[in-house]
Amino acid sequence: MEVVIDQYSGFCFGVIKAIHAAEIHIADNSSKLFCLGEIVHNNEEVNRLEKEGLITIQHQQINQINGERMLIRAHGEPPETYSLAKQSDVKLIDATCPVVLKLQQNIRKGYKEMLLIDGQIIIYGKEGHAEVNGLVGQTNNSAIVIGSLDDIGKIDFNKPARLYSQTTQNVEDFKMLVENIEHEFAKNKPKEIHFFMAFDTICRQVSNRAPQLRIFASSHQVILFVSGKQSSNGKYLYQICKKVNINTYFISSIEEIQTQWFLNVNSVGVCGATSTPMWLMEQVALFVKSI
Repeated sequence: MEVVIDQYSGFCFGVIKAIHAAEIHIADNSSKLFCLGEIVHNNEEVNRLEKEGLITIQHQQINQINGERMLIRAHGEPPETYSLAKQSDVKLIDATCPVVLKLQQNIRKGYKEMLLIDGQIIIYGKEGHAEVNGLVGQTNNSAIVIGSLDDIGKIDFNKPARLYSQTTQNVEDFKMLVENIEHEFAKNKPKEIHFFMAFDTICRQVSNRAPQLRIFASSHQVILFVSGKQSSNGKYLYQICKKVNINTYFISSIEEIQTQWFLNVNSVGVCGATSTPMWLMEQVALFVKSI
């Protein structure tokens, strides 16, 4: 039985940067290394790093680690987090993804512009997601978060607006959202073409995974999609594979693999989310080969 790992799957460069920063500072035993929230939405990788010495904490614990080192993960953080860390003399290791960091800066600039004309900032993303929390924080927590077309009623179509997207959103869904919002603004302000502006801030390294996975999923009889269950990106990419290949199975570890999936099967593809470590996909591939 042939078992192939998708060469395009695995950590995106933002996550690679954060993991690398964590490993470097864990190796330096001069003081503890804390991480604000799970460093990546994958329990297997989190467990690996915690065994090495990484300590995961939540926001309410920042004032309890005075003088220690704390990693800000790739998702980024709102300004309040930096202020709180400074108050507690916490030494920050900022591993915010460069794409997310640039987006934060753009939203902060757009927010200042909207303040001058009583406008609004709209963020297309998952409410409560770590990245979105960091983006909303750039607007003094005033941004409107919309997760789908059902939420556009939150927008005041009589006020100027700027729309940005969470970096990991779906490009086609974003385009459809923009078209609908433009239509609503056109009904209210037909002559003011700059009243509403949309900025496609989706990371192409992430969005390009979808067409690549469609090709990969169609090339094998069975697909094992490896991802943490809490990964939004993982859930989305899994559905991409499932639509192409009905014999696609979502797993988080080798313990979830069922041998009957491979009866009379000659070709198995292993792939994963942007938060899935390559070592885990390799572990899955080796396990399947041993069946």
